[in-house]
Amino acid sequence: MSASLETPSGQRLHYAWVVVAITFVVLLVGAGVRATPSVLIVPWEREFGWTAATISVGIALNIFLYGMIGPFAVAIIERFGLRRSVCTALLILAIGTAATSLMTAPWQMVLLWGLVVGSGSGMVANVLGATVAGRWFAKRRGLVLGLLTASSATGQLVFLPMLASLAVGQGWRSVSLVVAAATLALIPLAALLLRDRPADLGLPRYGEDTVTPTPVLAENPAVRALRGLRIGLQSRDFWLLAGTFFICGASTNGLIGTHLIPACIDHGIAEVTAAGLLALMGICDLIGTTASGWLTDRFDSRKLLAWYYGLRGLSLIFLPYSFDYSFYGLSLFAVFYGLDWIATVPPTVQLAGKSFGEENAALMFGWIAAAHQIGAASAAWLAGMVRTDSGTYLGAFVSAGLLCLVAALMAVFVGRKPAEPVLRPLTA
Repeated sequence: MSASLETPSGQRLHYAWVVVAITFVVLLVGAGVRATPSVLIVPWEREFGWTAATISVGIALNIFLYGMIGPFAVAIIERFGLRRSVCTALLILAIGTAATSLMTAPWQMVLLWGLVVGSGSGMVANVLGATVAGRWFAKRRGLVLGLLTASSATGQLVFLPMLASLAVGQGWRSVSLVVAAATLALIPLAALLLRDRPADLGLPRYGEDTVTPTPVLAENPAVRALRGLRIGLQSRDFWLLAGTFFICGASTNGLIGTHLIPACIDHGIAEVTAAGLLALMGICDLIGTTASGWLTDRFDSRKLLAWYYGLRGLSLIFLPYSFDYSFYGLSLFAVFYGLDWIATVPPTVQLAGKSFGEENAALMFGWIAAAHQIGAASAAWLAGMVRTDSGTYLGAFVSAGLLCLVAALMAVFVGRKPAEPVLRPLTA
């Protein structure tokens, strides 16, 4: 594979952009696989008689592992390489989703959609985007991170209308098989085009003039990941960033990503139409989160986070009332909320880098992202319980909105103290 490519104008295209393109697709599909159960809740209820609370257990485990695997995924990538790690994760996803077409009992749903798919998708989550941005880019890192983060969030949403239509027309098992086939088809592409670091091709990072040598791993990946957690737990900034990201997860993946479709069905809106709202959010998120990366390169990340969480909180408080205006009110919510879906990632990664050192940003963000998914898992389960017990999601939506306002306040205090101790460098 040539280290340089020619654009139509004759200029050299840095291979970093090829890596970004492949990573974008991997994140898009991986996140879409993780989010697939949100269109299967109602079909499972109808076929098996499972309650929303029972199904939410498997989805909560899926979401929890999607984040908790993150810091270990960073360490695994450091040890075994980007290309090998990504291809293995995609294979796990393909096997896990294909096997779900055979399940007949709740424990099988928890095992396959929860444990297997959650673990595989956790390897190709936002930490992958943070790793690629840090390894391949010295300039425009915020923009790249925003684009890759947008692909991850958008992937959870844009495929849902097609999958919902497939579930209605062909049955939910066809959804599992189609998702497995799409994931399997990505493996040859990743194996052919992904590269671990620019130095492997004799290139400097984008925006630099000198080649950075590939660092030598100095310790066991799991030990490094756990040591990062230990240092993080002693840091005030870590608790603030993890706390705000916990609320971020609770108010996005866990609540809206999992339960908006059932909530729409409760109000007489068809499943495919409801999935279309999530797709609209995904398109708006692609715009909003990419713009957030651009803004992160230029403005105070703390102020950006305060605005993002504040606006999200107001939109969630409005959501229960938007059902009174049927699809039009929900469309307004989808646009407003979608622009802010996961725009919080680029400024959060930047603040992690400032607190713990640029070379440790991906690892520490991995643990912060784990808090995100703990919040998402908690919300997925609790919102299912609320709906089962009360028959409505009102309390869940309003509570999440109020939590976002708390997160907006927390964000302004990040970095108000001297820099925290950082991890030892990777090089021996």
